[in-house]
Amino acid sequence: MLLVEPNSFRPPPLLGNPHFQTVFPSLFRRIRRVPWRRERLGLDDGDFLDLDWLSQAAPRLLIISHGLEGSSRRNYVAGLARAAGRSGWDVLAWNFRGCSGEMNRLPRFYHSGATEDLAAVVMHAVKSRQFRSIAVAGFSLGGNLTLKFLGEGNPAAEHVEAGVAISVPCDLKSAAERMAQPACAFYMRRFRRDILAKWERKRRRFPQLIPRPDPTRHRTFRDLDDVFTAPIHGFGTAERYWAECSANAYLSGIRRPVLVINARDDPFLTPECHPIEAARRSDLMHLELTTRGGHVGFLDRFRSRDDLWSERRAVAFLEGVVQAEEG
Repeated sequence: MLLVEPNSFRPPPLLGNPHFQTVFPSLFRRIRRVPWRRERLGLDDGDFLDLDWLSQAAPRLLIISHGLEGSSRRNYVAGLARAAGRSGWDVLAWNFRGCSGEMNRLPRFYHSGATEDLAAVVMHAVKSRQFRSIAVAGFSLGGNLTLKFLGEGNPAAEHVEAGVAISVPCDLKSAAERMAQPACAFYMRRFRRDILAKWERKRRRFPQLIPRPDPTRHRTFRDLDDVFTAPIHGFGTAERYWAECSANAYLSGIRRPVLVINARDDPFLTPECHPIEAARRSDLMHLELTTRGGHVGFLDRFRSRDDLWSERRAVAFLEGVVQAEEG
């Protein structure tokens, strides 16, 4: 199902610039601290994931996956958690490997297709408590992960009622190439700095497995994925990694209602990242394209309690699905 402009998103007057929409909510939005309760989940491979719970004994659970070099502490995670909590959901925001503030144990990190970790989180939630409904939501890289998880036939997805994915690079190759362009240099520098710092920490622990990061040579996502991400996670090359992990390859397998929210002016995304044809062919996949909104932005003029439009839209979609299921 394709939902295109016009829609209900309206940016504030003179504040519709995609870079403002991308940067302002991330850096300057003020959200009261979420009272997370941390839990460490041990994984079968000997590693761990740090989970943050917002618990109020609700019958529904929303599991949130953050974006590249993010964490449960990011504004966009806290904002969606707060909105969902007010609507009667418990929330579990999980931190990818190496993103919780403590380095993970194994040579590997997280990546755009690591759905085995999301599956472990879902199954842990299922075993932790008898939730009547479980939904998943993801931002950017976490959105790609969410869609791949829902579409690849993972048994854990059978426990999920619905999903939401926001600002999703559904085509990893074209998104990586967009980020290599001069217009994205500011964003790429920030990502590169943080990613290379983590790879250097990892190299010190596993010097035989991981090459030395070099900021003068490893400048783009193609460089980073060819040298680090793809080899260490068994893909070999960036091209193969992108092909096997892009959500576009899995959308036809989605068997649960899912909402994808992307902005046409998102500076990180390309037209290939907007799965229009897949949405037209599906009764379960809802693609909402806005003219503006930036990347994980969607700051609008009709803010209620400082919620972003995307947060209200996501919760309304999940509420509609769950209420229909509950009958």
